[in-house]
Amino acid sequence: MSDVKDKKNESGDELLQLVSFKIGSEEFGIDILKVQEINRMLEITKIPNSPAFIEGIVNLRGRIIPVVDLRRRLNLTNIDHNKQTRIVVVDLEGRTIGFIVDEVSEVLRIPKNITEPPPSMVAGINSDFITAVGKLEDRLLILLDLDKIFTMEEKESIDKTS
Repeated sequence: MSDVKDKKNESGDELLQLVSFKIGSEEFGIDILKVQEINRMLEITKIPNSPAFIEGIVNLRGRIIPVVDLRRRLNLTNIDHNKQTRIVVVDLEGRTIGFIVDEVSEVLRIPKNITEPPPSMVAGINSDFITAVGKLEDRLLILLDLDKIFTMEEKESIDKTS
């Protein structure tokens, strides 16, 4: 999230620019600079013998990209996709990957000083990929570091699917 160091608000606080989305009742945020685009659900082609969190692959304007079910990756209960379901296409260390989320909420600019390090366990999710928790007026926003969401072995299996 530190890619946006030069963004400051009127009082000089560092601002984080995030895309927020929901998975179940939890709200998450990721660095806007990682997001390439947000799409409605596309036809996903299943890949045999791929890791459980990989939903399959999609053809995105001639590029074949792997699609990860973020709900499954974060060990949350599976639900059926609906008209709110989106694929957030991101750049992860040079890889283009789609993440299925329940609903994209908004683009946020929040002062970094309203965030704090996560407790060791947040909403049942291993906190290795959680950089901070933002305290907004009426809700909490879990900030994810997508670069840390996969192990090296998992990144290698994702590379094999695309």
